Amino acid sequence: MRLECAMIANLLITGLITSGGYALLAVGFSLIFGVARIVNLAHTAFYMLAAYFVFAFASRLGLPLPLSVILSIVAVTIIGVFSYKLVIDPIRGRETTILIVTIALAIIIQESMQLAFGTDATPALRLVSGFTKILGVRVFYRGLLAFGIASIVLLGTWGLLMRTRLGIAIRSTAQDREVANLMGINVARTGMITMAIAVALAAIAGAVVAPAAVPTMWISPLVTVLAIVILGGLGSIKGSFVGALILGFSETLVVLLAPEHSFLKEAVALTIMLVVILIRPQGLFGVSFEEER
Repeated sequence: MRLECAMIANLLITGLITSGGYALLAVGFSLIFGVARIVNLAHTAFYMLAAYFVFAFASRLGLPLPLSVILSIVAVTIIGVFSYKLVIDPIRGRETTILIVTIALAIIIQESMQLAFGTDATPALRLVSGFTKILGVRVFYRGLLAFGIASIVLLGTWGLLMRTRLGIAIRSTAQDREVANLMGINVARTGMITMAIAVALAAIAGAVVAPAAVPTMWISPLVTVLAIVILGGLGSIKGSFVGALILGFSETLVVLLAPEHSFLKEAVALTIMLVVILIRPQGLFGVSFEEER
């Protein structure tokens, strides 16, 4: 009985921590799709870039780690906005071209980091170290910090979307760009701001959640993020939250029940997505960026 309670507690705690990182990435992906109808396959490359920038600022330049994290998020957000303005926005509306261009952008970022830092993983940098026990489960402080930051950022994003004029502009643009434009909303500027928010969410995940940096670390999260947003419904913020929880907990369950087969966790998560899509092709919460009341 005690073993079962410990396993349930471990599942809840580890699943929440895992889901928090996934939600940061998935919500950003859904935001930019909802507003600009762009499937940005370079999204998780910014996650990787943030992890490298933290290492560069802290280890190469000798800056304090908290400052390195902040500078990394700011720098990656600026790079993301410039990438959107120079590469993505001019071809917006050409879905196939955008897919090719964004995957090319991700590979360029990957190769640039490989050129600058090599193929080996960078040393893991921790804002905090040590662990505590919650319900008898050993939980590292870095995981708690990552979950706390992810929760605060996601709540802040929800507040921004639901309680501010900018949020109204973003949701209006997501629902109907032409009507939003007729209402006096600058849809081009709204798309750029949304891209900044989306990249910032990915950068926060990379700077805080990612343990170390390797050039190919963006590929696996990209597959998971695509599974989450398809499972929840393309463009649905609520769906991104729910999808992140479902896949985060399913992956954690696989690791806990069959640690020797933990490499199957992504396959199990994708299987869940496929089953849901077969039953409900539009995903759990539809295909449009919806206004939540």
